[in-house]
Amino acid sequence: MSQRTLAPLFNPASVAIIGASSNPRRAGYVVIRNLIANGFSGPIMPVTPKYQAVMGILAYPAIESLPIKPDIAVICTRASRVPGIVETLAQFGCKAAIVMASGMAEAKTEDGTSALNAAFEHANRYGMRLLGPNSLGMMVPPIGLNASLAHTNALSGKIAFVSQSAALCTTVLDWANNKGIGFSAFVSLGDAADIDFDELIDYLGRDIHTRAILLYIDSINDSRRFLSAARAASRHKPIIVVKSGRSQEGRHAAERHTGGVIGSDSVYEAAFRRAGMLRVQDLTELFAAVETLAHSTPIKGERLAVLSNGGGPAVLAVDEVITRGGKIGPLSDETRAKLDQVLPSIWSGQNPVDIIGDADADRYGKALDILLDANELDAVLVLHSPSALGDGDRIADSVIAVAEKHKQGRMLNILTTWSGEDAAYSARKRFNAAGIPTYRTPEGAAGAFMHMVEFSRNQKLLQEVPESVSDTLYPSTDNVHAQLNSAIEDGRLQLETHEAAALLSTYGINTIGTEFAATPEQAVQAANNLGYPIALKIQSPDLIHKSDVHGVSLNLTSDDDVIQAAGAMMRRVQLQVPGARVEGMLVQKMALTAGAQELRVAVIHDPVFGPAICLGEGGSEWDPTRDAAVALPPLNMALARYMVIQALKTQKLRDRRLPLGLNMQAICLLLTRLSHLIIDCPQIATLDLNPVLAAGESITVLDINLRLHSQPVDNAQRLAIMPYPKELEERASLKDGQSVTLRPILPEDEPSHHEFDSSLTAEDRYKRYFGVRAPMTHDEMAVLTQIDYAREMAFIATSKQPDGTEKTLGAVRATIDPDNTDAEFAMAVRSDHQGLGIGRLLLEKLIRYYRQNGTGAISGYTMFENRNMASLAKSLGFKVTFDMEEQLIYMHMPLTED
Repeated sequence: MSQRTLAPLFNPASVAIIGASSNPRRAGYVVIRNLIANGFSGPIMPVTPKYQAVMGILAYPAIESLPIKPDIAVICTRASRVPGIVETLAQFGCKAAIVMASGMAEAKTEDGTSALNAAFEHANRYGMRLLGPNSLGMMVPPIGLNASLAHTNALSGKIAFVSQSAALCTTVLDWANNKGIGFSAFVSLGDAADIDFDELIDYLGRDIHTRAILLYIDSINDSRRFLSAARAASRHKPIIVVKSGRSQEGRHAAERHTGGVIGSDSVYEAAFRRAGMLRVQDLTELFAAVETLAHSTPIKGERLAVLSNGGGPAVLAVDEVITRGGKIGPLSDETRAKLDQVLPSIWSGQNPVDIIGDADADRYGKALDILLDANELDAVLVLHSPSALGDGDRIADSVIAVAEKHKQGRMLNILTTWSGEDAAYSARKRFNAAGIPTYRTPEGAAGAFMHMVEFSRNQKLLQEVPESVSDTLYPSTDNVHAQLNSAIEDGRLQLETHEAAALLSTYGINTIGTEFAATPEQAVQAANNLGYPIALKIQSPDLIHKSDVHGVSLNLTSDDDVIQAAGAMMRRVQLQVPGARVEGMLVQKMALTAGAQELRVAVIHDPVFGPAICLGEGGSEWDPTRDAAVALPPLNMALARYMVIQALKTQKLRDRRLPLGLNMQAICLLLTRLSHLIIDCPQIATLDLNPVLAAGESITVLDINLRLHSQPVDNAQRLAIMPYPKELEERASLKDGQSVTLRPILPEDEPSHHEFDSSLTAEDRYKRYFGVRAPMTHDEMAVLTQIDYAREMAFIATSKQPDGTEKTLGAVRATIDPDNTDAEFAMAVRSDHQGLGIGRLLLEKLIRYYRQNGTGAISGYTMFENRNMASLAKSLGFKVTFDMEEQLIYMHMPLTED
């Protein structure tokens, strides 16, 4: 399906209403009423054989009798009629339809096919798009489009809202209208049989009228496409998410509501963080986030000042900020001195700035003016409690006036709370009209500020440059795959420590010395091989927790100890769990636990997002989705560090301050290596490392439980985020005989890419960037190196230096439109390495990649001065044309046959 076919939904020139009605209780009446009431300027064409006109508009008896092809149609009929209507509309040339009927999956056509499948097949055959079914409809307020069943119109604004819940749409709409907050688009997704979150996020992410995107999600159908779209859009616009199903009961209810697979809430949380989105927990937080997004500028820092006419509300706000990990900015001596001049001598003298209960409009205005000029602050929360000595409306007007004065200068974020109901209502309306966020409670305002902080932190963390780690992360995996495939063929779908240790060792993950023994005598032999002291553990697929049957004996120091412990262990199992299969015993070298901390690391399989990595402290009742921090692979060192920080922040992992204890570098390395193992080995279903002994730089796995898939798994689709495509690496030779590596770019390449960009001469930089430009900032370089391989590609040519580092010699990159019709490329070669064939090698590789990807064409622009680039493109088969007006050369090559 084509992304471009969404354009008619958001900017239709004409609308047909199928099933139009003069009955006010019918959907076909409400839609026409809303279209007229909102001032849609294009043709509104009711289709119904029952009426000559609907609400004074000439009606047409059938789709075929319409005078023009409608851009969109709103289908307001029962479910069983929808497939035939969709087929007729598609044949007639309609580009998109909104389907409001519910129960389409259950309704059947004459041949027994579900109405939903039949409608989708008809639309797909003719290239028509469907929104719904079970959709409330959609609104695009800037063009006066209200093609919905909503009870009221939406105001025009810069926020887009997309919801799977029709009921939530009307709730949010009611609230926003009361607040005077408008929308660029308001979309009820319904059952998302065709158009889904990913395409809408892509479209709205590119929409110049949309500044922020709000989502209400019950379930996600295509995790990779969703995350790819969200990661791209959230680089430029905040995306706020409300996700239902936090509880098990809620997940079941959401599953019944949407019919989709719900998955684990903690994995959804991890996915939202990874995509740079901000999740809010409920409607109250959503409304606060909308308020903030509608009126605030992006925060420049985290230091908040609280200005109040009472100590209690200020303390509540401070508590909320600090509890959520925020910062209250200390006042400088200069700021305090300025405040001393305009405030009573008994003011608080610090932040929060308590200007006393008798504060009037003049005092508020002067204090706020000083705080907005303070370089040590980034935002100000203004609190007001009702007082007979200070008129709330006048004080609000004073705050608004000071805010207006500062708009041209160093504008800080201003948030307000006017407490109370009747006494505060008028002031809150004034703030709404002035575009200043206002909240009912100090905690609500502080929470909204922390949403901004958390979003900013997420964006920064996701742009951190990962540390480069050793090549052991990319080992030869032939032996690993052979071992796993052999186990699957033999029907052994569960591997224990002694069987999986070698596999983990291949990826640089240390395990304690372990041997399997079928008898007590073999256990003695194994103990002598490993060296005393040893631990003895019963091996049985029927015993989940060995300790429950005293199936673990520690610190055995002699052969006699082993014989006695093994016999006693066997007898206890037979008595306590009759019929349990006992395969033997695991003999392990005793780990040195003094000064170390025990962790638990697991890989689970989520039905929506696939493999997910969990980090916590374990325990017999451990639930990885409840008691652990969760992250999606692939992980690099920066993302692993982010995961550990999350685990510590949420108390899923506690630093016990032991002598050796937690070493951030070592834990991150373990998580990164584990991520590569999971990516390389699709045979692995789940993996449990418990316990993992963290002793400073030494990380040792004591027990392993690895479960395998019984059937082959499509590795390309099982991961929600496309990993680094190592298979695209290749070696090549330059004209001077120098050997280079051609490979996709990595986030770890940022330092060398900075050096490469700086190495370009002024002339080459001018040709590459179509003008003079300053050196790349970190944020800009992060965009170039931290790419989403699912929607863009950048290949670099590198050479190995004598000190072992890699030097970047050239780079070619291309971004692809969502339709996969055209990849637009740009290229640069190191100024002192031109003429060696680097550009040809890189461009040929890019062409091969996109041809294999099924992309329609590859194209690019270069300046008139860059004739060498044009000659290279022409020699490779590009059609080269000259734009004399723009002074540009256009290069184009079709990659697929028409």
